[in-house]
Amino acid sequence: MKAQLGAAMIVAAAALVPGQASAQVSPRSPLLDLDRAELRSQIDSRYQSAVQATQASEIKRSADSRFVWAAEAKVQCGIALGYLKSGTRDEASINKCDGFSTRMAQASAPAPVAAAPAPAPGCGVDPSVSVFFDWNADAPLAEAQATVQQMVASRASCGWTRLAVTGHADRSGSDDYNVGISTRRANNIAAMLENAGVAVSDMTVSGKGESELKIETADGVREPMNRRVEISAQ
Repeated sequence: MKAQLGAAMIVAAAALVPGQASAQVSPRSPLLDLDRAELRSQIDSRYQSAVQATQASEIKRSADSRFVWAAEAKVQCGIALGYLKSGTRDEASINKCDGFSTRMAQASAPAPVAAAPAPAPGCGVDPSVSVFFDWNADAPLAEAQATVQQMVASRASCGWTRLAVTGHADRSGSDDYNVGISTRRANNIAAMLENAGVAVSDMTVSGKGESELKIETADGVREPMNRRVEISAQ
């Protein structure tokens, strides 16, 4: 009964998600042709691989596209597993689980960056970092805490006085909706910075909606790299 209720709640939540009709459609996965036991095994394998990837230190960084695909795969494979536990094959989440897992596996590590000029003594870190978000969510991923703590420590060692906290969205919702969710994302990260010791008066917080994309896409595309908050030293 609990499993059936969980599946019903997932279906109801999906029906309420704004911008669902405009989301890009994933191609049909060959996993749908497997029997129930093998399908569940394959989905669970992809879920575990995605979880491990989001926790790997060499992948968990803003410049590595493998992280954002792993985060997407973790969410969609988790949804697919929830349905399977109730005896339901949800084609949408299975297709996305397989598709994002494939993109995670195919993505390569970022090319080495050419050495930059020697930084000032005591400050050899990037003055800008990014925190990424799941689709249609303003609560940051668990990995955001480490990024925020890193930025606070760098601020102290580098002598930065002010931080700009800027939220962004992908193009899967309306302009007004995306401005709103990008602003909420920025406010949530600013709250984390405040809890870590950064005064509100030392931050400039704003939401840009979909006006400053990290990766250009067509309207309606859920691009993980565009769902972010950038924290920059001023």
